[in-house]
Amino acid sequence: MNAEIIVVGSELLTPHRMDTNSLYLTEQLNLLGVEVVFKSIVGDNLPRLVAAAEHALFRSEIVIFSGGLGPTEDDLTREAVAEALGVGLRRDPEILRSLEERFAARGWKMAANNAKQADVLEGATVLANPNGTAPGQWISGEFEGREHIIVMLPGPPHELKALFETEVRERLRAKVPPAFLATRTLKIAMLGESAVDARVAPIYTRYKDVETTILAGAGEIELHFKSRAANQEAAQQRVDEVADLVEDELDDAVYSRDGQSLEQIVGYWLQMRGATVAVAESCTGGLLAERITSVSGSSRYFVGGAVVYSNALKTEFAGVPAEMIERHGAVSREVAAALAEGIRYRCESTLGVGITGVAGPGGGTPEKPVGLVFHAVASDRGTEVAQRNFPGDRKRIRRFASTMALDMLRKKLM
Repeated sequence: MNAEIIVVGSELLTPHRMDTNSLYLTEQLNLLGVEVVFKSIVGDNLPRLVAAAEHALFRSEIVIFSGGLGPTEDDLTREAVAEALGVGLRRDPEILRSLEERFAARGWKMAANNAKQADVLEGATVLANPNGTAPGQWISGEFEGREHIIVMLPGPPHELKALFETEVRERLRAKVPPAFLATRTLKIAMLGESAVDARVAPIYTRYKDVETTILAGAGEIELHFKSRAANQEAAQQRVDEVADLVEDELDDAVYSRDGQSLEQIVGYWLQMRGATVAVAESCTGGLLAERITSVSGSSRYFVGGAVVYSNALKTEFAGVPAEMIERHGAVSREVAAALAEGIRYRCESTLGVGITGVAGPGGGTPEKPVGLVFHAVASDRGTEVAQRNFPGDRKRIRRFASTMALDMLRKKLM
């Protein structure tokens, strides 16, 4: 069976609020073997909500609404679904009494508008909500010649999650035909999206029963594989078969096959090797250190480091000779290497990382344009330096640069 999620609320169409309910619901539905084929966010507008509900009922067997069940005039989910289904609303005296008792127990008088939360669609089952005043509703039946399941849940995440787990999950399990979804994710560092796809498309396109999605970030690519089958073993076998072939093709560019972040993988290798690392960062401004220390337990392998923006601090904290900066410039292969070697010596770490570059938007020259970054990794076996020209704005360039440094560390440790 396929599902659709409609998230209701005009506030979610602004830059100030983010929908997280649909992510939770998608995960829960996938665990039941249900694929989510559409998601939408609709503002508090009755005609638009009715249209969204009608479209959803036309194309999806399971439709779940999040939000719009409150007491105010702009809470319109009940009315919209009732209109889309062509059924009436009745005011449930049991729910109304429960609402009045809930307010009385707190010493409050219930406002008249709260009574609309007792409105129930004809044929619906009420889903008790112990964490809030708006109960959910479940409708199962035929619409336009097909069986449908419609679930209306409150918008506050803690209410929605609790209600789904206590009232909805088992109801869905009893209705959904046995099916299983399996997924795999491969993460790739420092290859472009088109370059990755050119290499792996001949592989994944052969598997029509495996859905492949490519997501691109600043220096990182994710390949998501998903398959549905009659049992979990068969579904997992198909996604594993594709993912293993893709991993063989991309070789050591793949840094994770189980969803770990690049910083987690670097931490894993550092601990495996019994190694430590220190960093000297210029253009990344501490972003590399922040990413490394975002992993719990990083104190076992991250010694510390310095943000050396000024030339004086490059010399004082990382021991970069002033004459080297004068001769080659702060953004240069020589200075990157000296930063890595100097911070390694200063912190007595196994490895040292140096980063220097032009993050922009100003400061670039024809010889050293915005986006030019030098990375260096120093060890007792010498120093490796890499030069890259990254596209994008300041934030994106800094992210690229920190990803490149982490990937150099990973490959050094491997």
